[in-house]
Formats: sequence, structure tokens, C-alpha cells
Amino acid sequence: MKRYNLSINRLAVACLLLGLLAITSCKEEEYAVPAAKTALQNDVIKRTLGPNVAGLDIEFAYAMALAPERGKLVSAQVEASIAGGEGTYLENRSYYTDGGGNDIGIQIGNPSTSQGNTTTVTFTRDTSAATLRYFYKIPAAAKGQAVSFKFTATASTGETVTYDMGPYQIAKMDMSLDLPVKDATNCFISLEDMRVYSAEEAASNAGKIDLVYLYRSIPGITFTHALVSPGAGSGYLPGVALPSGANNVSKIRKEWGLRDFHLARLQFGIYIDDLDFEKLTMTDMPAYAINLRAESGAWVESADGRYRAYVYLNSVNSNGSAVISIKRYTL
Repeated sequence: MKRYNLSINRLAVACLLLGLLAITSCKEEEYAVPAAKTALQNDVIKRTLGPNVAGLDIEFAYAMALAPERGKLVSAQVEASIAGGEGTYLENRSYYTDGGGNDIGIQIGNPSTSQGNTTTVTFTRDTSAATLRYFYKIPAAAKGQAVSFKFTATASTGETVTYDMGPYQIAKMDMSLDLPVKDATNCFISLEDMRVYSAEEAASNAGKIDLVYLYRSIPGITFTHALVSPGAGSGYLPGVALPSGANNVSKIRKEWGLRDFHLARLQFGIYIDDLDFEKLTMTDMPAYAINLRAESGAWVESADGRYRAYVYLNSVNSNGSAVISIKRYTL
């Protein structure tokens, strides 16, 4: 603590000496407020973080302005190198932050229209400055590719400015959120189809079943919520009636504390990306994960080695049910 204070004191003395030297050796110059630019200007920031997964949004804030005495904004548009999916739009409200930190939107134009790869807002309010948000819904067709964006603003003066963003890599992985599972009824999980099958549905999809969810309260054994490969053996599937042909032996590795932000949607978390699946080592992993809890999960590799996945438990219930979310990577 003394060393920290000494460093501060030395820094203060050094600054004082430099200041005195500047006063004695330089003539003080009067400060002049820089002249404001009057030409049409624009800027963009990317608001979303983490890997870009198909089905999610990439969000931007697009700011544009010119001097009020010179004219007003006429239109704004965004051109994507790959057409966005349904739900892609450019906000027709301009946002500012009030004193309480709240985002306040003011309508400045008609709802956006999209044609091909381009989304446009035409201004109806007389304004010379606006910040619009752009939401690009990542299409499945973009998986594994890179996407770029060209933002353009046009003023009544005829001026046009552009701002390029990207390229941004789109993840190869797929994601499925909030799948309810229940012991003995809705319990057969397919990584290929990214869905949960009931016992009746599983009968015609037996070869696609990679995991079975079950809940058991067994005296002397901490079993509770579990994800078990259908080919793990009856000892890990007590009382489970498997459909004929459901015998895949998936590799499973239990994981604690890995709260993927996309799957968990909690205040804090980390992101699982394609590289995590590519580097994952599943050698000699068991075919089961028992005693799972809320906010825990399991890495899974399908029996044919085609898929790797992370299965996250969003919530669990003592009645033998849970809600799961999945990220899956095709090898």
C-alpha cells in the first residue's frame, strides 16, 4: 500500500515539473471549440455478442446525421451479402437513452420493407439525426459462411453515406431451445432431429434415438435426473421400455457449471462455439450421465460419430420432468 502511494506521489511530482516546464517554455494557446461537421455522416456498432447461430439475430445500431440547416434524412437501408431469414427488419423508430438509462423510441418512418438482400426504411418525420436498430435473422442457408453488411443513409440534399460491417462468421451448429421432457412419456431424444419423441413416436424413429431422459429415486443410489444412451444396458435404464431397434450407444460426459448463454439465457454465462465441438475429446466416455441438476449439462457424441451436442438442463422437477436445450454440431 505504501509503494502504491509513493508511485502516485512520484507521478504527481513528475506531472507538476512537466507542467512548469511547459509554462516556462511554451506560450499558452487559446482553446477553440472545433467546428461541427455539417455533411451527412454515419456510424454503426454491433450490439450482439457470441457466436452467430442460425435462427438468432445479429443486432446493429445505425446512427446517421447532418446539420439541421442543411436538410433532413430521407431513407436508410441495409444490404446483407446473404439475404436474412423471416424476421429481418430495420427499426422505424429512432432510439435515445433517457436520464434513467431507459431506451426511448420515437417513430421516424414507415415499417421497413425488404427486397432481396436489402431492407429499407423511408423517413416520414422531419429529422436530421436518427439511430435505427437493424435485426438480421440468421438463415439456415448461411451456416458455415461469412456475412457482411452495407449500411446506407440518404439525405434531402442528395448526399449518400455508407458504412461497411463484417464479415461475420456464421456458426455451423444448430440449436433447439426449451424442450420439455418427462419420464416414461416424453423422454426419447434425437440429436439428428433435434427434438424429443414420445414413446409412441419413438417406435417409428427408433434408429434416431440417442438419449433417454429418466428420473429414478432409488434407495442408496443417487440417480434422480439422468440422460442415458438407449444401448447402455438395463442397469442404467431401470423400468424403461425401449422401442424395438433403439440400441444406439452414445458417449456422454457430464458437465457442471457450463451455462451456455444462448441455452441458459441467464445474466452471466459463456458461449459454446463450433471450435468447442471440434476439439471435444469423448474417448472412453460412459453411455450415461446420472444425478443431473438444473443448470448442469452433458456433452454427447452420437453412436455413429456424426453429431456432437451439448444438452443443458434449464430446469428440473421432482415429479420426473425437466426442460432441456441443445446445441448440436455436425461433424
